[in-house]
Amino acid sequence: MVTTYQMDVNELTVDVLNAIKTAFKNKTINITISEAFDETQYLLASKANSEHLERSMKEAEEGKVVVFTLEEFQNQYGK
Repeated sequence: MVTTYQMDVNELTVDVLNAIKTAFKNKTINITISEAFDETQYLLASKANSEHLERSMKEAEEGKVVVFTLEEFQNQYGK
């Protein structure tokens, strides 16, 4: 089982640790701590990506979007 917890460091409490202990009872676990990656900043770092995202957001605000159900998407592009 793999579980990812993303939280502000100030939210880390004994209750969180107890929840982890309960979820992985009697198991050996690995705990890796890393600073959260800001995907938006990464995407905006490239001029080309930034311009593309701005165009896409403008189109969405103007109602230029395509809406479909999950089933329609799966039928079109596979599962």
